[in-house]
Amino acid sequence: MKIKIIKAKKENYKEVGFLFDLYRQFYKYKTEIKKSTQYIKERISKKESTIFLCFCDKEPVGFVQLYETFDSLNINKKLVLYDLYVKKEFRQNGIGKSLMDIAKKFGRKKKIKLIELSTAINNKKAQALYESLDYKRDREYYNYYLEI
Repeated sequence: MKIKIIKAKKENYKEVGFLFDLYRQFYKYKTEIKKSTQYIKERISKKESTIFLCFCDKEPVGFVQLYETFDSLNINKKLVLYDLYVKKEFRQNGIGKSLMDIAKKFGRKKKIKLIELSTAINNKKAQALYESLDYKRDREYYNYYLEI
């Protein structure tokens, strides 16, 4: 199995959009392929996120999406790793780790000091991956949200 990871460009939005829709379904959202694809197309075309797309033998099988923002307390920039997904049949092949590694390299290249991410409490496999890569679980802060 030959693995190749690229930075997604405008011409990759359909491939990433399809995977993004599968990612949303993993988190129990209904499939909305048109909306998912449009969302990804906008992020790429407006340069609002950086997406790395993984291919196995030329088939798109996973991606990671990063948002660059600011960290006021650390007086620096940070990356929010909001989306990481690998198609089910390709898991346990090191693809998730490879995508996480490229996110880290990207952050270092941009001189960013922190990558932040969240995952579902019951997503034990993802938690194990993050902890194996030395990510630390936050024990000081709770996350809150307000739907408006």
